[in-house]
Amino acid sequence: MQAQQKKPTQAPANKISELVINWHITEACNYGCKFCYAKWDTPRNRRDLVKNIADSRNLLLQIRNFFHPSNHDNPLQAEMCWESVRINFAGGEPLLYAKIMPELLRFSREIGLKTSIITNGSHLSEPLLGALAPNLDWLGLSVDSAIESANQEIGRVDRRGNLLDIGKLAVNLNIERKKNPNLKLKVNTVINALNANEDMGELIRGLSPEKWKILRVLPTVNRNLEVSDRSFGDFVKRHSEFQNIYRVEDNHEMLESYIMIDPNGRFYQNGNQSIQDGYQYSDPILDTGLAHAFSGMRFLPNRFAARYNEAA
Repeated sequence: MQAQQKKPTQAPANKISELVINWHITEACNYGCKFCYAKWDTPRNRRDLVKNIADSRNLLLQIRNFFHPSNHDNPLQAEMCWESVRINFAGGEPLLYAKIMPELLRFSREIGLKTSIITNGSHLSEPLLGALAPNLDWLGLSVDSAIESANQEIGRVDRRGNLLDIGKLAVNLNIERKKNPNLKLKVNTVINALNANEDMGELIRGLSPEKWKILRVLPTVNRNLEVSDRSFGDFVKRHSEFQNIYRVEDNHEMLESYIMIDPNGRFYQNGNQSIQDGYQYSDPILDTGLAHAFSGMRFLPNRFAARYNEAA
């Protein structure tokens, strides 16, 4: 799909470097985190779109065409302007599709998209990391604790009881980042009742990320892991040495502020009033076209711009 282009009549208020589209390619994961929100309504007779490489390429092309900075038929152009588009592959655990991901990254780069992956790191072997890194702009790691017992209780452990070896992963990352100096690292940490009192300074210094996103656990799945305003604030203060790289995101900042696609190729968004309301879905993008699917989605450009104006 190639939208007709026309010049905007007035410069929008929000200027960002990247427009980030989050494609959650699967709900499946080898971990069982108790606060995971990656659960979607799956229509009958539909499976993860990513399993079909032709459909995946079609979706990526539609994303590129509709969200390209020069497509002034995109309604977001009235309130935002951006220099580039990044496709962020998330899950579930996207590297369960280890054989497909290198090709999707290569194709995304080929058509002009920037790329990133959010992963729990458990499948990032040295060979796979080597296959991904050449076509990857950002690698996002979900890391919630440096304490083995906390990770076990959170659910960051596979069925065999294996935990992520942060030290080994840091070594492999260092090797690939020397090969590809443009590869940037971001760490995502969800603050909850099991890690709120932890000092993660040594872990963050060891990984040396360009960005650290500190999120507050969502109350939608497991209210037993909620943290108070004070506990959340204390965690942030405890790690003030990283204030030049961290981005703190409380629950209200997540509402209607992401552009998200589910495993079946539908846009989805949080509920009308709060995160607890569940998800609203668009029609499948490949059935109706991306412009139609996106037209009914609620979105807050100001809140989005506040998060991504530094390509976080």
